Amino acid sequence: MRQLMPDTGPQRVLAASNFVYTVGSGLFLTAGVLYFTQAVHLPAAQVGLGLGIAGFVSLALGIAAGHLADRRGARGVHAATLVVQALATAGFVLADSFWPFVLAVCIATGAKAAGNAARSPLIRHYGGEWPQEFRGYLRAVTNVGISLGALLAGWAVQVGTLTAYQLLVLGNAIAFATAAGILVFLPPVEPTPVANDPRWIALRDRPYLFITALDGIMAIQFKVLTVAIPLWLVAATTAPPWLISGTMLVNTIIVIAFQVRASRNIDSAEAGAGAYRRAGVAFLISCSLISLSAGAPTWAAATLLITAVVVHTVGELWHAAGGFEVSFALAPKRATGQYLGVFGLGASLAEAIGPTLLIALCITWGRPGWYVVGALFALTGLAAPLAVRWAHRLQQDQQPHLQTAA
Repeated sequence: MRQLMPDTGPQRVLAASNFVYTVGSGLFLTAGVLYFTQAVHLPAAQVGLGLGIAGFVSLALGIAAGHLADRRGARGVHAATLVVQALATAGFVLADSFWPFVLAVCIATGAKAAGNAARSPLIRHYGGEWPQEFRGYLRAVTNVGISLGALLAGWAVQVGTLTAYQLLVLGNAIAFATAAGILVFLPPVEPTPVANDPRWIALRDRPYLFITALDGIMAIQFKVLTVAIPLWLVAATTAPPWLISGTMLVNTIIVIAFQVRASRNIDSAEAGAGAYRRAGVAFLISCSLISLSAGAPTWAAATLLITAVVVHTVGELWHAAGGFEVSFALAPKRATGQYLGVFGLGASLAEAIGPTLLIALCITWGRPGWYVVGALFALTGLAAPLAVRWAHRLQQDQQPHLQTAA
């Protein structure tokens, strides 16, 4: 990366807030489920059910918060979602049974989805001359923060006491509150209400909804590293179990080092669609290499898996950069928050169905399932340029009507 810090003050404030927030996220991503199952002693099935309920509850909140950010000011809405998330997370220490757990996790997950949508107008407004680089920089910062949070969470997991886990939860809440406080130093973005727009304009934009669905399918790739590969490595290969941590480390290092560079030349919706296409091909190659690791000697299986993770991560870089650019480029500035709230639905659905789909195809079915998943990614990537051209045609058709109305 050419620089360690963004050029402008507002970009640095956003990056600092994002870094503190993701350190807290890393704490809970690593040990959150263990807190509820090992410290609170909730059954794993109840924890899974509660997280699933929270995921579906949060789907609509991102759209609503994004619309509110467009109309009332993104900085205040984003800061408010962080405060709510901090309070809900702190409430985990009081969740000693199923329904209090469901209530707390629904509020926290909903606030997270709302915050992601409300942050989008800020990223767009302060993106600078090269917004694609800034978005790539934020993703690299996210990986650094989550990695540090994961290291800190290792202490709580090692100690394993209720007090240690509660300190972890409170540390997570403090991180969210601190991230909100940092936003005080960010200049506000004035809302730009447009009276002639339909109230939920993003939900009427069929090409954008189609692109959201494509991104949701492609986003299942994030679960390949965290769900499918660990289960496959243990059940179907002779590779050593410690390689699971090795694959995550390789992925994290590549994303931190190269996300900005991968995003640099993706500066239009067409370029973003091309990145989707390349990502789909990379995921197909990666899935094919993973399938070949079954039955191979230990050294060959390990080599194939590491190579597959490298190829997969290159695809992940292209997918992230393409998704950033397409989602922003096709969203009108006056409704950035609402549009990005809609776009987040794809990732939320991938979060909900991705693990089950990958386990059914790649683990239960076995080697053929990997080829099916890879082909699904490749076909999704090929469809992205068609979706972008559809969106541009619709925008061109609507332009004369907008000029007439004006």
